[in-house]
Amino acid sequence: MTDHDGALLLLRICFGVTMAAHGYSKLFMGAGIAGAGKWFSSLGLRPGSFHAWLAALTEIGAGIALALGLFTPFASAAFVALMLVAGWTVHRSKGFFIGTGGWEYTFIMAVGGIAIAVAGPGHISMDWVLFSNGIIAGWAGLTIAVAGGLLAGVALLAGFYRPQQQPS
Repeated sequence: MTDHDGALLLLRICFGVTMAAHGYSKLFMGAGIAGAGKWFSSLGLRPGSFHAWLAALTEIGAGIALALGLFTPFASAAFVALMLVAGWTVHRSKGFFIGTGGWEYTFIMAVGGIAIAVAGPGHISMDWVLFSNGIIAGWAGLTIAVAGGLLAGVALLAGFYRPQQQPS
């Protein structure tokens, strides 16, 4: 194990567990998935229950995959898509800093996922165990993470985001 591999393992675990915890919280904390569904509807993502389940399961799946270093650029693309949707629907009008509800967190999580996709998962990863000669990283990892994430996020917003119009 090199220092590089250890650093990538640390980053993957921290980013992955954080994302998975957000999915877990939608399922099992507060008002659970029913409350998350109502919240998603209030944001304009309809049907809210579908998007609550989609977000929770994607956060858990992508988080675990990134932590394990499994299909890393695709897990990173899910990070980008999730954070694009969250940033657009919840945080964009609140400035940058998370203290005011801004998009700082979503930005850092997306960029972290992209950076890991570019660097590759390292030798201490499921990708390395399963595909030692075929790990996707570098420009290919960047392309999958950014283009795949943006495409998925924009498609979801275009297809399902219908916020309530404010009376004028």
